[in-house]
Amino acid sequence: MTRVALIDDHESVRLGLEAALARTESTEVVFSGANVAAYLTWRQAAVASPADVVVLDLTLGDGTTVSENVDRVVRDGSSVIIHSVADRPAAVREALAAGAAGIVSKSSPTHEVLGAIGTVARGELLDNVEWASAVEGDREFASAQLSAREREVLRLYAAGLPLKAVAERLGVAYSTAKENITRVRVKYVEVGRPAPTKVDLLRRAMEDGILHDAPDGAPRHD
Repeated sequence: MTRVALIDDHESVRLGLEAALARTESTEVVFSGANVAAYLTWRQAAVASPADVVVLDLTLGDGTTVSENVDRVVRDGSSVIIHSVADRPAAVREALAAGAAGIVSKSSPTHEVLGAIGTVARGELLDNVEWASAVEGDREFASAQLSAREREVLRLYAAGLPLKAVAERLGVAYSTAKENITRVRVKYVEVGRPAPTKVDLLRRAMEDGILHDAPDGAPRHD
């Protein structure tokens, strides 16, 4: 059972999603409210574990920023899906940079929203039109100035190959491949997009268009 929290300052949107989720057997709405502060207060008062997935509006009416909201929810232990009209690309990029797992437009059919929740609940990232539109053409967001070798090491590693296999595939020493990944992480930190884990590196590779088709023998993430 996937535990879902809905945070949106439009009650009608929340009620619609609640009704849709109630018709499924795999999801449970554990919280529905207008802001992140109310959600975290409920968590503390109810001594409840974090929701598996938080569906969060891009802009709330309490004066908070999307970066603040995503960061607080992610730090609390939940994955975040931005549910928005997606007409503010800069704010969407802020949400993705802060750790959101993806974005789903409010104009999307309900089954797509439910599908997105299922995808993120499985620990996967969304890779859809809204995501692509958010990062397209924004060089400050999308580029960490990786070398050709660093991009290739990242592509293979993020696609699922162990680092030793990456080194063998490229015909380099294991220490060289490891050094390349270290430099990749440093460069992402320098542009404000840290990637301390392999999942984070997968996210960066997807954002930057580095990860397309997984190499032979590596698991696919689409």
